[in-house]
Amino acid sequence: MTTHDGAPILPGATIGILGGGQLGRMTAMAARSMGYDVHVLDPDPDCSAKPVASRVVTARFDDPSAAIDLAKGCDVVTLEIEQIAPTVMEAVAQHAPLRPGAAPIWIIQDRVRQKDWLAEHAFPVGEFRHAESADDVKAAVQALGACIVKAAHGGYDGRGQAHVTQAADAAKAWEAVGARRSVVEQRLDLALEFSVLVARRADGQMAVYPPARNHHSSGVLAWSVLPADVPKEVARTGAEIALGIAEGLEIVGLLAVELFVTTDGRVLVNELAPRPHNTYHASERACATSQFEQLVRAVCGLPLGAPTLVSAGAIANLLGDLWLADAPPDVAGALDVATARVHLYGKRSAREGRKMGHLSAIGQSGPEALGRALDAYDAFRPGACPAIERPRG
Repeated sequence: MTTHDGAPILPGATIGILGGGQLGRMTAMAARSMGYDVHVLDPDPDCSAKPVASRVVTARFDDPSAAIDLAKGCDVVTLEIEQIAPTVMEAVAQHAPLRPGAAPIWIIQDRVRQKDWLAEHAFPVGEFRHAESADDVKAAVQALGACIVKAAHGGYDGRGQAHVTQAADAAKAWEAVGARRSVVEQRLDLALEFSVLVARRADGQMAVYPPARNHHSSGVLAWSVLPADVPKEVARTGAEIALGIAEGLEIVGLLAVELFVTTDGRVLVNELAPRPHNTYHASERACATSQFEQLVRAVCGLPLGAPTLVSAGAIANLLGDLWLADAPPDVAGALDVATARVHLYGKRSAREGRKMGHLSAIGQSGPEALGRALDAYDAFRPGACPAIERPRG
């Protein structure tokens, strides 16, 4: 709608968001609190962001005409999901600044291109191979040993992935990911998983958040805690890697970098996300500037907020399984835990594995905050639902 020639996009302007899920919802809430109007594009007319957006364009993420309709009414457009068709990104950019831009999204949205870019730019990654057939998967397993096959496009929270330990099972793994172009990654012995979030403006100003320690169950994030209990050198290495990638990709907005620490001490990049990230939901309470406000600041050309910790914080994800049990979740019980809050995403129906919300808690230390978040989870969950695994030690 408007070209700003480097000038800040001030409150009163309209921010467009490609995607109206929970990340779009929480971004819209932050933007609204700062005085911006918000429009979203999403295939679901009743998407999570609907109650906090003044307009929802109901369309798929491969519909250029709908994207133009959105962009014409916006001063800047950002996103909450990277699986956006290139034609849509091109259409948006003709009518409003798209932040992050099409070039980094095109790289990140394809796991093969993403791994190639990281390796070509000397960022540390585990051994991997490309696969366009079951025979390619077989050759990768023969060369690398046990592997994880990941479809190049789509798939999240463990979907679109298959583990394979021997070459004889390559065809089965290939079929499990939909017999489509994939990256085959050597399986690693992991000591822990963590992530680092970077914000970057168009002029190159950057801010890096403290690392978050993460725990997954069945491929889905179960809990995350800020700050991560990792050695200072590991935290420093993670920050340097994340800042380097954000600079190299010329990200405008947010970049979350998921990282592994192997049992032999290596820090390796797992995956990138050019948007707000589940592992930094605790930033809303633990940091001086939440990731959602920071995204608004970055894409609007405002000064970046301090990413510093004001408290330790933790979150526990709430999946649809909790609503499918015989008894309802106990919201009051969760809120009876010290510092606990319930964050629900307004989704109309629950299904297994669907992210319906999260619990957050703060404390004097990461272990205290995480303990409270998991205590709240235990109070919230119906008795038939299993507890989340707690950290050892």
